[in-house]
Amino acid sequence: MTRIGNSDLDVFPLSLGGNVFGWTADEQASFAVLDSYAAAGGNFIDTADGYSAWVPGHSGGESEGVIGRWLAARGNRDDVIVATKVSSHPEYKGLRAANIKAAAEASLRRLGTDRIDLYYTHFDDPEVPVEEIITALDALVGEGKVRQIAASNITPERLAESLEFSDREGLVKYVALQQHYNLVERDGYEGALREVVQAHGLSSVPYFGLAKGFLTGKYRPGGEAVDSPRAAGAGEYLKGEQAERGVRVLAALDEVAAAHDAEPATVALAWLAAQPTVAAPIASARNVGQLGALVAVADLKLTGEELAKLTAASD
Repeated sequence: MTRIGNSDLDVFPLSLGGNVFGWTADEQASFAVLDSYAAAGGNFIDTADGYSAWVPGHSGGESEGVIGRWLAARGNRDDVIVATKVSSHPEYKGLRAANIKAAAEASLRRLGTDRIDLYYTHFDDPEVPVEEIITALDALVGEGKVRQIAASNITPERLAESLEFSDREGLVKYVALQQHYNLVERDGYEGALREVVQAHGLSSVPYFGLAKGFLTGKYRPGGEAVDSPRAAGAGEYLKGEQAERGVRVLAALDEVAAAHDAEPATVALAWLAAQPTVAAPIASARNVGQLGALVAVADLKLTGEELAKLTAASD
């Protein structure tokens, strides 16, 4: 287990992404993935109130509903760290104080629980002062409805402003940041954003840890088409200016994976988990067959030379 920032949350080093639950994984498949993740020692489930509002006929909250019914069926609520997010549900957009409170209550109902372990602001709302956001989140923690708070998709400036306000006023403080970060998407995090995270002792819980599936190694130049809703996005890493680097990264992944008799996906996640500030990358599985390579990151330790090889390939 690894500790999230300065919190009391100890989590498995792979956070299971819940974006697929109730979308590309129906309830039966979702329960099977959740069961297998828990059996492997996993305890850190990531979702959001907006999952999966983008699907025709969905209204948002479908993933939370699946997770809530699984928790109820298994009776294991106290064994699981549940992370969800506010600001992207169609009925609860933005980060005004009243909306944060209403959205949290709705998430609690869907999850069938009395508390959210880690509550993220999903997308920053620059029109709302950080003072209003943090004060609203502090009230939820004071009521026992949220244990810890975190941020996602936020600028270094707004993150620093939020953290400094919490320190100045003695209010609850973000313990983690969730941001787009992986072996082929480094520039957005490595720099000012990571410096703020380091300075305040936060943990990084990056999403798209496998670059929309590209880092699984399933996507190859001239290879067969992959049946995935993210195939188009993953394939972009082998086109245009990115193509040369994409091929280079795949070659390095293959080499390191062969040395450990591991899957490329496991190696990519192990690289990510080894980066400064990272506590637990997020990755999702539509079925149990996809899960093994993800949870295997808990047992894979890369050498300094291997980490340097992967980093150089992605430069």
